Amino acid sequence: MDLQRLFLFLIFVFSLGLVWDGWQRHQHPEQYVQQSAAINENVVKPQVNPLATATPSAIAQHPAQQSAGKIIHVKTDILEAEISTIGGDISRLALLKHPDGLDKNKPLVLFHRGTGTHNYVAQSGLLGAGLPNHNSPFVSEQDQYVLAGNAEQVQVRLIAEADSTLKVTKLITFHKGSYLVDVAYELENTGQQVATTSSYFQLIRDSAALAGSSMFLPTYVGAAVYTDKEKFQKVEFPVIEKGKADYPKQSNDGWIGILQHYFVAVWLPKEKTNREYFMRKLGGDSYSVGVILPEQVVNPGQKVLIGTTLYAGPAQVDLDKIAPGLGLTVDYGWLTVLSAPLFWVMALFHDWTHNWGIAIILLTVLIKLLFFPLSAASYRSMAKMRVVAPKLEKIKQQCAGDREKLNRAMMDLYKTEKINPLGGCLPVVVQIPVFIALYWAILASVEMRYAPFFGWITDLSAADPYYILPLIMGASMIIQMRLNPKPADPMQARIMQIMPIAFSVIFFFFPAGLVLYSIVNNILSIGQQWYITRAAEDESKAAAAKR
Repeated sequence: MDLQRLFLFLIFVFSLGLVWDGWQRHQHPEQYVQQSAAINENVVKPQVNPLATATPSAIAQHPAQQSAGKIIHVKTDILEAEISTIGGDISRLALLKHPDGLDKNKPLVLFHRGTGTHNYVAQSGLLGAGLPNHNSPFVSEQDQYVLAGNAEQVQVRLIAEADSTLKVTKLITFHKGSYLVDVAYELENTGQQVATTSSYFQLIRDSAALAGSSMFLPTYVGAAVYTDKEKFQKVEFPVIEKGKADYPKQSNDGWIGILQHYFVAVWLPKEKTNREYFMRKLGGDSYSVGVILPEQVVNPGQKVLIGTTLYAGPAQVDLDKIAPGLGLTVDYGWLTVLSAPLFWVMALFHDWTHNWGIAIILLTVLIKLLFFPLSAASYRSMAKMRVVAPKLEKIKQQCAGDREKLNRAMMDLYKTEKINPLGGCLPVVVQIPVFIALYWAILASVEMRYAPFFGWITDLSAADPYYILPLIMGASMIIQMRLNPKPADPMQARIMQIMPIAFSVIFFFFPAGLVLYSIVNNILSIGQQWYITRAAEDESKAAAAKR
């Protein structure tokens, strides 16, 4: 059996596996959660001294607030936010530079509170008797805030109505051209006694799937935490619900947040500041992920400022500039070592061409050039197999019924003609991980979202709406297979005939960018294979003429 055809069949099986895996994740996510939990049970918890502050259970005494209160509107050049006077929650956050997943004419809404959609809010508060938490009322100085002119930031000031000697003002600061939002508390001790308090910052989200998600494009929605010691960890919501989440609870670095496809929201405490991370299940279908900062002492007459920073925006590999490990929120999976450099090269080509589709084409050409010697050896082997096909057929007829004699005769023929029957396999094996890595690079990179190519392809991260590219790819596979030696086994021949159709159907659901890569790769392979095959046939005719 021709091993190259075997590996082509394995690619087909692998593609079916991708579809099956996506369907399983869509239908039975709890199975994957249990696997994740089993892995997390082996993680060693950091031995860090506990914070002298309240525990997450103290925050749990205050249920998630659903009352919107009075709404304060904030608009910058890239964000549009709504802040509730109840708790000072960021109850709505729209990313003006990123379109909605279903309606390109609307901005994507990351945070939202209400009915008929997912609930996702950013909350914070203070821990201590009489101090404001995320359920406490605040008074706003104004109802509208707009970042205008040459201003670099706009700040919302909310004064707590709590009856306490500790005067509290919540400050929410938005910056020009930035997805970073500073959330802080200004504390002024107007009494005669020392006051102490701890602050907490949390994200509340339900487990609702994202609009437009598909079983064929599996993506992650859940919690994530990073520390320098434990590195990057994802914790799915069902694991949190079952109380099996194993993550670093105490640290003096890192961040914690919630991931979803293309976008992330995380709390970023200052480095070298002790903090306690927590994840917990709330009532209904809500989960809390957050951090508690150390106890703060405020002496009589003293005014202090405590707080942290929220990043709420696109997940990108260059986020490591903001905080260590934040770039890992772009999850390329187990082939990150290949996906990351592939995307880096694509981004370089995009900077030159300003078209991600052309960047994919140039990347395909580059990969083909890198594999050219390997592919040439493969095609030469296949060309020789094609030339000696009549001799092989004659041997099979002569040795019919004697498998051992047939194998010896075939090996003698390969040795005489200097053919390596395994020569066509290695290029196929090598390109499988490249294909998978590019799949995840296209699927996980927010830069590919709504990236147009030409004509009807307006989003390279989504499937071709008219299935034209998959059909072209299927046609290119048919042409390429006709250049190969015809299989002697009738069953194998039928499989090879079905494969282009099966691949086309599977690729109906793949991102258009990946299908584009496959088409260009096939076209280049056809040209290279045709040239080498013709050269081998000419050499064979010339050798026969000399005899």
